[in-house]
Amino acid sequence: MLVLRFSPASPFARKVRIVSALLGLEDRVTIEPADVTALDEILKQQNPLGKIPILVLGNGETLYDSRVIVEYLDHIAGGGILFPQTEERFKALREQALGDGLSDAAVAIVYEKRFRAPENYDTGWVARQTDKVARSLAHAEEHLSTPANNIHIGHVALACALGFLDIRFDGKWRMEHPKLVSWLADFEARVPSYAKTAPPA
Repeated sequence: MLVLRFSPASPFARKVRIVSALLGLEDRVTIEPADVTALDEILKQQNPLGKIPILVLGNGETLYDSRVIVEYLDHIAGGGILFPQTEERFKALREQALGDGLSDAAVAIVYEKRFRAPENYDTGWVARQTDKVARSLAHAEEHLSTPANNIHIGHVALACALGFLDIRFDGKWRMEHPKLVSWLADFEARVPSYAKTAPPA
């Protein structure tokens, strides 16, 4: 049995959960909450970076971060399912990098405002992360990769990033990115685990 240490709001943990469902591995993955803001010594032992998600293997070894975990899950499911084995692999990996980077920037903004008093905000830092979010959304809007019949890891990463913007930034991205709105609706219709893994409001 595999154990996934996760937080419901994490776009990276959600990515792993959706991947496990797409690969038919849900029955083999037990989810276990983890609080990265607490002094969780077990979590630090499982990942010296103190970050989630973490996948604990049957032999006690651990894998992190989400990019490593999802590729491992694809491997044990037979390989080449969400990671194309042709030249398309690199496009999928690039789209995963964009989705993950979008999530990284959005999470950084949330953490800055969560852990600092307003008078201590690093406004320059927040502005840089906000610009990353804006550029990433604009790029995704212009260069959409339609899932069609073959959903790959890049699609999952982007969907999870957009979902995080919905819950932490009130979905404001939707006003300026109608193509992405339609894209996400199509993804949700194709991937039932997207709704199933939605964080509590």
